[in-house]
Amino acid sequence: MLEQTEKDKLDHILQKHHYQSSKIISIMQEVQKDYHYLPEEILCYLAKALQISEAKIYGVATFYENFSLEKKGKFVIKVCDGTACHVRKSVPILEEFRNSLHVSEKKPTSEDGMFTVETVSCLGACGLAPVCTVNDEVHPSMTPQKVRELIAELKEGIHED
Repeated sequence: MLEQTEKDKLDHILQKHHYQSSKIISIMQEVQKDYHYLPEEILCYLAKALQISEAKIYGVATFYENFSLEKKGKFVIKVCDGTACHVRKSVPILEEFRNSLHVSEKKPTSEDGMFTVETVSCLGACGLAPVCTVNDEVHPSMTPQKVRELIAELKEGIHED
């Protein structure tokens, strides 16, 4: 059951898009930006508010790779494993992220819920390879040492909040 503050936040997003079901992708993008994933109860709320079926909204959520139905960390780290990154040693970078944050392919989100580590086929930054992103901010020419420095920087920022 959604709390009133969550309903108010969702209603604000829906109002910005004039409750138009044709804007469902934009609406879902805003929701995911806030929650880092698309919670089931929120999708049901959106379906009812937009007068569309829950099946349709789930269809959109599962069709597009950028949408997630699973909770992600505050920091979503995407490690590119496209050809350019792979030949420039992206695998040790991925392994360093996973080892340092105690995550795996099967359990990509850290215990504290702060970090999610994923691989992607291509980030479109081949000239900067090997590359990763943290919440869509590009980090070029990565090395295992730079991974450790980046994690320390992110953790330091958490403690400053």
